[in-house]
Amino acid sequence: MLRRAVYPGSFDPVTYGHIDLIKRAARVFDEVIVAVATNIQKKPLFDTKERLGMLKEATRGMKRIRVEAFTGLVIDFARKSDAMVLIRGLRMVSDFEYEFQMALTNRRLAEDIETVFLMPSEGHSFTSSALIKEAVALGADVSSFVPEFVVKQLKEKLRNKKQEARSNRSS
Repeated sequence: MLRRAVYPGSFDPVTYGHIDLIKRAARVFDEVIVAVATNIQKKPLFDTKERLGMLKEATRGMKRIRVEAFTGLVIDFARKSDAMVLIRGLRMVSDFEYEFQMALTNRRLAEDIETVFLMPSEGHSFTSSALIKEAVALGADVSSFVPEFVVKQLKEKLRNKKQEARSNRSS
């Protein structure tokens, strides 16, 4: 039986921390589906298509990795994908309470699906997409946190948002 896991997230944008967890999961499971959430309550910087593209580029050459988008409950997506495990990353102790609550809720909704927590390597334990976006907006070099193609896309997206905001103010 194929051991398939789903690693869900917003990946807005993908970081080296995410990539580290994908590689770790691939050593444990036969197949890992990196599932990009299209959560309408969140306001991502990148749309779903852009996030899928960045993840596909970041995982190019990795064996047994699929990248897909999903909407709705991750447990429903896992079942449709014949996956019995959800991968969740724990960077810091502060992540634990939220992740634990989510894992217990998912367990109540779907007893047949397990949650496995993985920790990134120490060098990526403090990396978050939100901090990366903020740092880029303030002019920081984030190339040690995200692949170069992501740096370029971040700069371009933020530049376009600034221009859009200026044009809206002048209208």
